[in-house]
Amino acid sequence: MESLSARVTAALARIQNPRLENDLLSAGMIRDISADESSGKVSFTFLLSRQDPATLVRETRAAVRALEGVTEVKIAVLDPAGPSSATHGPPQPGGAAPVAPPPQMDLPNLGRIVAISSGKGGVGKSTVAVNLAVALARSGARVGLMDADVYGPNVPRMLGVFEKPPVLGGRIQPLEAHGIKLMSLGLLVERDAPAIWRGPIIMKIVHQFLRDVDWGQLDYFIVDMPPGTGDAQLSLVQACQVAGAIIVTTPQEVAIGDALRGAKMFERVNVPVLGIVENMSGFVCPGCGQRHELFGTGGGQRLAEEVGVPVLGRVPLQAQLADQADQGRPIVIAAPESPAAQALAAIAEELPGRLGVRSALPILR
Repeated sequence: MESLSARVTAALARIQNPRLENDLLSAGMIRDISADESSGKVSFTFLLSRQDPATLVRETRAAVRALEGVTEVKIAVLDPAGPSSATHGPPQPGGAAPVAPPPQMDLPNLGRIVAISSGKGGVGKSTVAVNLAVALARSGARVGLMDADVYGPNVPRMLGVFEKPPVLGGRIQPLEAHGIKLMSLGLLVERDAPAIWRGPIIMKIVHQFLRDVDWGQLDYFIVDMPPGTGDAQLSLVQACQVAGAIIVTTPQEVAIGDALRGAKMFERVNVPVLGIVENMSGFVCPGCGQRHELFGTGGGQRLAEEVGVPVLGRVPLQAQLADQADQGRPIVIAAPESPAAQALAAIAEELPGRLGVRSALPILR
C-alpha cells in the first residue's frame, strides 16, 4: 500500500481549480505537505487567491479526510497577494499571511460548535441564539451557550441570570438557566464597564471561555458572536473546529449586504454556512389577522440564494418578545404557541440534521 504522504499527494492532484483549469499541485497552490503515518494527521498550506472559489478549501479538506488512515486535516490558508479579511497575524515573506497561527484546541466535549452571527447589530442575533439553545435543550440535548459578543453581552439578561460564576479547582463553573449552561463576559464585568477591547484581549477572552470553563459533556455548543467580521469571529475559528455558522438578518437590503459579508467571511475560513434565519419577518396583527411587511420582503431568500444555502426559517415580529427577553424568559418558553416561538422551534428541530446528527429528537412545543 502506498504511503500516506503519497496518497495525500495523489488526492490533491485530482482536485481541479476551475479558474486555472489545472489541478492544485500543478497550479502551485499546495505547499508544505506533512503526513504522519502513525497518527494519521495531515497538514499543508493552501495558497488561495481572492479570485479562487472558497469552496475549494472545503472540497480539498473533504477529499483528504476521506482517505483511509487520515484522522485529522489541518489547512493553513494563505492569500498569495497579501492579507485579506480572512487573515490574521503579521505578514509573511512574499506578502502572504496565515489564517490560523495558533493551533486549534481539541474540544470533543463541546459537541457540535455552531456560531450564530450577523453582519450588523440590531437584527435579533442574540434572541435567535438564546431561543435556539433553549429549544435544543427542551429536546433533551446537552447544550452550552457562550456569549462571545464582548461589546454587548446581553445573553445573561435574556436568560435571567446575573450572579458571578464560581471557580472550582481553577476552572470557571458556567451558570445554568432553562436547561442550558451559560458563560458570558457580562457575568464577569460590571454592567457599566465600557467594552474597550483590542484584538489580543478578545482572543484571550474567547480562548479562556473555551478552555477554562468547566462545560462538561455537551451535544451542542452555541456561540453568540458580535456583529460584523472581526477579531472574535477569527479567534473562534482559529481556536476550535466550528461545525457551522448560522447567519441572522432582517429582510431589508441594508441588512442583507452586511450579512453577505459575514457569510463570505465564514466561507473564506472554511466554516460551512448552515443557512439563513430571517428575523423580524413581517408582523401579523393579533386583532385583524392581517400581515404587514414592516421591513420589506424576500431579503433572507435573496441572501440564501447568493450564498447557496437554505433559509432555515423566518421569525415574525412578536408582541412582548422584547419585554419577555428583558425578564429572562425566552419566547420558546414564555409563549411557545406564538408564531415567533414556533418558527424558532422549527429551526432548532432542523439544526441537528444540518449538522449530520442522526439522533435528533422532536422539540417540545
